[in-house]
Parts: sequence; structure tokens; C-alpha cells
Amino acid sequence: MLTAVRRLRAHMPTRRAPAALARAAAIAVFGLLFLQEGVAADSGGTLTRVRVETNLGNFTIVVDSGRSPLTAANFLSYVRSNYYSGTIFHRVISGFVVQGGGFDTRGVAKTTQANIANESGNGLANKRSMVGLARSDAPHSGNAQFYVNVTDNDELDPTPLRWGYAVFGRVVEGMEVIDKISRTPTGSVGSFGKDAPLQQVVITRALIVDGNGTPIPQETPPAPAVDSPAPAKP
Repeated sequence: MLTAVRRLRAHMPTRRAPAALARAAAIAVFGLLFLQEGVAADSGGTLTRVRVETNLGNFTIVVDSGRSPLTAANFLSYVRSNYYSGTIFHRVISGFVVQGGGFDTRGVAKTTQANIANESGNGLANKRSMVGLARSDAPHSGNAQFYVNVTDNDELDPTPLRWGYAVFGRVVEGMEVIDKISRTPTGSVGSFGKDAPLQQVVITRALIVDGNGTPIPQETPPAPAVDSPAPAKP
């Protein structure tokens, strides 16, 4: 099993007391119930379906704007601007997460919008199939990169002593594609020191869809971009 240090490449999480564990479990159950499988799309409300198409298959995320308003709006703005087309999953760790959305197929970091505030205290936990915003060690450094939890990763959730990694949605279709990505062979590729797929996993496009999977036309222009910070990570 990977250690917390290797997983986070940030701060060692503290050991939780029983009461804290009970509270975290209750929050996780509530969050998972809120984002139930097959929930209807509502692009004008709090729940929005986004289909992510890759060269290994497609998966659909239900984005929760009610619980994660800043993080959801940030992610959807990238989707609407077609930002994710041609980006890769550059960090894949079996039994942990698959992470992408920030680098093109040459391994070059794309220009991003401004970083957003950390919403990791929103009650949604880093359980299997939940989608979160990647960031560096700085708590408010998230922008374009996102990750999908391949297993339950409680150490990514916040505690009274540290910030966590903000969850903003759940994979409701195509989790088998995420599992396939998580099993792809990895190593050192280009500027990525380790954990990069040896054969690229490419996002061909990400788009907002209705409950039947039909794309919903988007007219929102892309937000102004700023220089990209250091690569983010969960």
C-alpha cells in the first residue's frame, strides 16, 4: 500500500480520533446519497452531467454546484470553453487516483484561469468514483486539473488541522473506464518523473449533456486566462 506521503506528496495526515472518524463517515454517506447513481441532469440548476470522452472510453460525471459552487463553476467553465480537448491523464496511480486535464499531448502545461478557493469542507468525501480538484501543496491553488478516486481516499479529506482536496462531483457512468485507466502501465515519460501512462490516455473532449446523453449547446465564452502555476496534485 502506498504511504500517505507518497500519495499526497504534501503533508502527512494526522491520525483521526474515533469521534472525528464517525463525523467523517456521516458526511461521506450524506454526500454519496446526495449524488445518487442515475440522477437526472440539470444544466440550469445544481446538478450537471458532463461526459468525458477518451481514447480508452467515455465516462460521465455529475457535477454538484449546490455543494461545490466555486469548484463546479470553475470546472464547467473549462468544459464550456473546450479546454480539456487534447489534454491527457498524466498521473495514474493504481489503487489511488487518475489525474489529468492540465497538460497537452506534448506534455506541455496549458494556460489556466485563476486559481480558486478551496471548498474541501463542503461535506463531499473522497470516496471511490468521486471527482475532486487537484492542487499543489498550497490549499487554494486548484485550477484546471481534476482527479477521480479509484478507491476510498479518506486522507484527502479535510481535518481540523489541515485543508483537504475539494470534491465536486461523481462518476455515474463509465467507472469501468476509470478502472481501465488506473491499470495502464506507468513510468517516467518526458517531464513526468513517474506515474505517467507509458501509452497516452487522451481526453478527446468533455461536454455537457442531458439525461439521455445528448450534448447541450453552450454559449458561454471562455474566461480570461492567466499563467499556469506549478503542476497540481491530489
